[in-house]
Amino acid sequence: MAEAAIELIGINKSFGAVQANRDINLAIPAGTIHGIVGENGAGKSTLMSILYGFYQADSGEIRIGGKPAAIKTPSDAIAAGIGMVHQHFMLVQNFTVIENVILGAEGQPLLKTSIAKARSELERLERDYGLEVNPDAVVEELPVGLQQRVEILKALFRGADILILDEPTGVLTPAEADHLFRILRQLKEEGKTIVLITHKLREIMAVTDNVSVMRQGALVATRKTSETTVEELAELMVGRRVLLRVEKGTAAPGEVLLSVRNLTVKDSRGVTMVDNVSFDVRAGEIVGIAGVAGNGQSELLETISGIRVAVSGTVTLAGQPIDLTSEADPGELRERGLAHVPEDRHHMGLVLAFEENENAILGYHDQSHYLRGPFLDIEAIRDDAREKIGKYDIRPSDCRLKTANFSGGNQQKIVLSREMERDPKVLIVGQPTRGVDVGAIEFIHRRLIDMRDQGKAVLLVSVELDEIRSLADRILVMFAGRIVGERGPDATERECGLLMAGIDNREAAE
Repeated sequence: MAEAAIELIGINKSFGAVQANRDINLAIPAGTIHGIVGENGAGKSTLMSILYGFYQADSGEIRIGGKPAAIKTPSDAIAAGIGMVHQHFMLVQNFTVIENVILGAEGQPLLKTSIAKARSELERLERDYGLEVNPDAVVEELPVGLQQRVEILKALFRGADILILDEPTGVLTPAEADHLFRILRQLKEEGKTIVLITHKLREIMAVTDNVSVMRQGALVATRKTSETTVEELAELMVGRRVLLRVEKGTAAPGEVLLSVRNLTVKDSRGVTMVDNVSFDVRAGEIVGIAGVAGNGQSELLETISGIRVAVSGTVTLAGQPIDLTSEADPGELRERGLAHVPEDRHHMGLVLAFEENENAILGYHDQSHYLRGPFLDIEAIRDDAREKIGKYDIRPSDCRLKTANFSGGNQQKIVLSREMERDPKVLIVGQPTRGVDVGAIEFIHRRLIDMRDQGKAVLLVSVELDEIRSLADRILVMFAGRIVGERGPDATERECGLLMAGIDNREAAE
């Protein structure tokens, strides 16, 4: 085995009564790509935050290149040759590429001499590692794939020999993800050490040399990637066997329950986000909308659910027209049989300061079985919440617990249980498993199939192409606010990926 680039020895970290890392011992060989996987709350992000200087361990030692390293701040980490590419990019949107790259590095020798030398070094890095991007381009005008390259260039410009990437493919098309993996392999060939944090096990299998699994704050296994399987890693993460493939029968579509015709939506700046979109969703089918984030999917769901106003177009729910070109009432739509699981559960689906039982009735609190005269029937509300907790396996099973204290997967189950248990005609779901661990993904997928088989019309938006291909009976692909193609559930990743990148139907079908 190669000499260890990183050694974490006896790392412990607690936040109050919660022990996030328990006696972690991990050695990552130099010049390798090392994956770290685990459920939500497993402690992987805390561990990497300790390595990058955001947190300090309560006990334990860090060694870089075999030597003890005192990493108390990100500046210490950078000085030790560690760079981090965050899931949400840390870029100044109205700065150019070169301005972002040199930001914070003003004291480096290259900049003390001249900005021209810094530009020359940046161009060398782009050329050597296949990270070409226009140094004078304004970041906000770049697609997300190129913005990610800027983040990697920032780290390399500062002399990083170790790169930590946190969920790097969450906003990329399949083609962009493949290009990123080629870049990572090139970096590895140049002797760099890559640490990859991701919940996508197939990516782990595709690009890593070794993978470590964390569960409940502890490191439970490290495997050579070539000697393990997706199934074994999932079982190690969850502590039980996990069904990774969605099992479903053939759909039996019935009447059209949701019809959208020529829908156009603009944002607050007057930019068209949904451009003349038309489609139907029938009873007993799941229609999936695929696309890279930011191509109008969010605005489409918000408009159909009555949150956002349309410029033009018509929407029909169970045969009844809805006027979405004026201020719509989401409450009225709920009464007419439309349930909505929003993409952003924290800002639109939950009030985190509320107890679980309070969130379990949000939007439905005026229904008669929650009332005693003009007042809320608190016991009825809590009994209802306990029933949902049992049915949806929400943990902890305490309906009085503040919602902020549940994990992301269990918060998502709270929203799903609230919307699904209303027996809606139409269910629209945005990013059903965003930030959700393997065990909860399995449960959520099964519940969505159950809704379809009960004759509901399900409209599903997800940036996870594998999820769309597994669940959807028909796949619509959005690009730049328009539906650019329709495919069946047997569509290949390449077909869908090309459409997501804006390649027209004929090219995608070749």
